[in-house]
Amino acid sequence: MSNARSLLVELFVEELPPKSLKRLGEAFAQSLVAGLRTQGLTTERSAATPYATPRRLAVHVSAVPSIAPDQEVTRKLTPVSIGIGGDGKPTVALRKSLAKLGREHLADLWPNAHDGPDRLYVQADGKADAIFLRSMAKGCTLQTGLQGALDETLARLPIPKVMSYQLADGWTSVNFVRPAHGLVALHGADVVPITALGLAATRETRGHRFEAQIDPIVIQDADHYAQQLQSQGAVIASFEHRRAEIVRQLQHAASALDLTPIDDDALLDEVTALVERPNVLACRFEPEFLAVPQECLILTMKANQKYFPLLDAQSKLTNRFLVVSNIRPDDPSAIVQGNERVVRPRLADAKFFFDQDRKRSLESRLPLLDKVVYHAKLGSQGERVLRVRMIAKVIGEQLGGAALAAQADRAARLAKADLVTDMVGEFPELQGVMGGYYARHDGEHEAVAFAIEDHYKPRFAGDALPRNDVGIAVALADKLETLVGLFGAGEKPTGDKDPFALRRHALGVIRMLIERDLPLAVPQLVAAATAAFASMPAGAVDEASGFMYDRLVGYLRDLDYSAQEVDAVVSVRPPRWADLPRRLAAVRAFAALPESASLAAANKRIANILRKSDGAAPASHVDPARLIEAAERSLHDAILGAAPKADELFDEGEYTASLRELAALRTPVDAFFDKVMVNAEDPALRANRLALLARLHASMNRVADLSKLAG
Repeated sequence: MSNARSLLVELFVEELPPKSLKRLGEAFAQSLVAGLRTQGLTTERSAATPYATPRRLAVHVSAVPSIAPDQEVTRKLTPVSIGIGGDGKPTVALRKSLAKLGREHLADLWPNAHDGPDRLYVQADGKADAIFLRSMAKGCTLQTGLQGALDETLARLPIPKVMSYQLADGWTSVNFVRPAHGLVALHGADVVPITALGLAATRETRGHRFEAQIDPIVIQDADHYAQQLQSQGAVIASFEHRRAEIVRQLQHAASALDLTPIDDDALLDEVTALVERPNVLACRFEPEFLAVPQECLILTMKANQKYFPLLDAQSKLTNRFLVVSNIRPDDPSAIVQGNERVVRPRLADAKFFFDQDRKRSLESRLPLLDKVVYHAKLGSQGERVLRVRMIAKVIGEQLGGAALAAQADRAARLAKADLVTDMVGEFPELQGVMGGYYARHDGEHEAVAFAIEDHYKPRFAGDALPRNDVGIAVALADKLETLVGLFGAGEKPTGDKDPFALRRHALGVIRMLIERDLPLAVPQLVAAATAAFASMPAGAVDEASGFMYDRLVGYLRDLDYSAQEVDAVVSVRPPRWADLPRRLAAVRAFAALPESASLAAANKRIANILRKSDGAAPASHVDPARLIEAAERSLHDAILGAAPKADELFDEGEYTASLRELAALRTPVDAFFDKVMVNAEDPALRANRLALLARLHASMNRVADLSKLAG
């Protein structure tokens, strides 16, 4: 396309929120390019490159035309019955519609209304014909299109919190994430005269606050933007390039010490959003602080100081850490010493909290939980502990008898006690972890300490599960109490709002049951959780169960099973979810058999027949004496031959073999539907045939609802 050149748009602002910068940069680029594309101001060769630093949002787009191509536009005007009168001529209504578009002269040309690219024509529109106008719309200029795209982009940015500030005139107020001080818009080497946030576009921007060689930087053209910022402004404009440079420097500095930096993508993104010219430096702290649990030290260094702790070959914390500086002085010793001085009181605080907390046992802290509100309708944390204990004992008994139930009860009793410690008060992220440390200090059994530490797991997607059966029992109890209790309190998730993370809790239950292959039935688990509450609103338990089944469907589909396969298995509401992978594998194997399509279709037909037949005899009431047709006798004999073996295999958990046994029923089932009238006039005969179909349906759908596999 002629005159297609690169486009650069940059908004220069005060320091942006670091935790939002990556998202803001991506949204700024994507939205602006989408706005240009909608107006025809991109080409097939156009490619977007986003830029985001602590003080700028920018995007470079290649192959952008100065004027969008003309576009054919079709508009519906009026129905023919309204636009054309009985005399066959255009009505006043049609003329008014055309006049609004500057095309009234076309009415005088009817029915041959054609003038250059403009044409009126009749086309069916639903049940009636309508009159349409086809015309060519002039393509917009880059200035017009870019102005509209930028305005819409700024209005739609995912800004966490808007600031209101005044422009230089001291009167006009502007709302944006941070005060903006500069706007660059270049098409090739030419400034595009647009405005935003009270700023007029120029070609000038600014580099690093302290290390820029030139201020302001005059951008030569759109294609030299990133290069000039780096060479003249000491700024790596690309978020991804800056992040990669930080990773490179972290690895290099850690390797020199024969250590490994902690792996934390969120911290890496946040630090990338804090610096424009990263410079990684190695620091140290006093070894005596290593007596504090490493989780405490790591968290305080990451959360408070944005440092990267260094681990040894055994993944143990060392007294070395890395800091990412935004400046590169010839002598970095002042920066190193300053960061070492700053981290010391933070680590001292952690050590103080740890020492103070160990002066009291977890047991002694339990009365304090009665003063901590859990939920207005569900009471205190102390009351919640009693409920979790009741559920944990039931689960422990099922998993390992009285001994495991006793340990699960003890772990559940102490699991929330660390909520009222100083360390967890300062770092809520350490709840559970600190409870495990304090339990060991108090002399609790190691299995109990592990369970206290693990009972919040899995905390997020991909997180590890509890390490022992005691932890499994308490973690299941904790999550089930949360799900049933909060559904009873009316706190069910809506849309994307889930303030109590109930989706995560449900997924945790699902993962533990399936991935640990636990011999637990979900209805019994829900019943145990319900029994722990004094009362429960009608329908709340069913809602909680239904919610868990909904999350189960999503989990199974993520395991690469099709929606059809998952639907077939979940539809029969299996009580033991540990069996689900084997059931799904059996369904997949059955679907590969040559008999599967016919049997699935027959199952669907049988289900429809049984659903429509009121008062059909139960499956056990088949009277062989009333089987008068050869085809129904053959089907009955085939069921008696295949069903017992299939049932035996099902009871042994051999689901694939069970379904394979039933595949032998294809021929007699097909013959039955070809030769037998189910809805016979004789009521007794009809009831017997329905009972035969009910017996067949019950036998074939124990593993899964095979009718869901029908096309």
